Amino acid sequence: MSLTKKALLWLTSIIIALGIAINARAVSLPDEQLHYKVTYKWGLIHKQAGTATLSLRNTRSGYKATLTAKSDPWADRIYRLRDTLHSTMSHHDMLPMRYERIAHEKGSYARDIVEFSRKGNLFTGHATRYRRGSDTDSPLKQAATTLEAEGPTVDLLSSFYYLRTIDFTHMKAGDKLTLNIFSGKRKELLHITYKGQDDVKLDDIAYPAYHLEFTFTSDGKKKTSGNINAWISANNLRIPLKLEGSLPVGKVQCFYLPQSSPRP
Repeated sequence: MSLTKKALLWLTSIIIALGIAINARAVSLPDEQLHYKVTYKWGLIHKQAGTATLSLRNTRSGYKATLTAKSDPWADRIYRLRDTLHSTMSHHDMLPMRYERIAHEKGSYARDIVEFSRKGNLFTGHATRYRRGSDTDSPLKQAATTLEAEGPTVDLLSSFYYLRTIDFTHMKAGDKLTLNIFSGKRKELLHITYKGQDDVKLDDIAYPAYHLEFTFTSDGKKKTSGNINAWISANNLRIPLKLEGSLPVGKVQCFYLPQSSPRP
């Protein structure tokens, strides 16, 4: 997955502590809807390229999260994107039970479904993938695979919510975390480095934030995309305030819109 798509669809990839002692917080999340703008920055150019909305509902079967992302009209001419992610997570530990990604990108269609199960410390993902090329006459192709990992495992969307169980007050700059993350095709490792606290300015107001750096690698430790930096609000809400990743030319940034509910 490209860094651009990760930045638009992730809006904060994230986390579990494996190998360092961290206290988890009990979390009871309210229904919410968070809005973001996605910008492209290169030198003096700093232009909005897309928008994204992240919503959460508390249901009897678990927390249900949805992320929608789309490129702006001018960016459609370069890379048209209309993507949706769904994740259903356990009330108990925010780990996923079902993940779905529906993508319309540059004329092609993709849909990934991952059904999660666990036995002890072994996590299994039964993944089904659907693909159709940009050619309108191309057939819909289907493939299935089974993914396995030792230790708590998330998907691209539920990772954000798991983050909100981590108590960053017990971490110091330089501490590192790792977790497994399943897509519809493969298992990756997400490595997180805690960089300390910074302020993030939104609408001329500075908000205290935890600064994190993310690195994605394959099982063979090969990097699968460029690094991403994220700033998470330093309060009980743990709202992603800013996301930044480098491109071959320029960088992509995501900014939280403070008029969303809740406020940071």
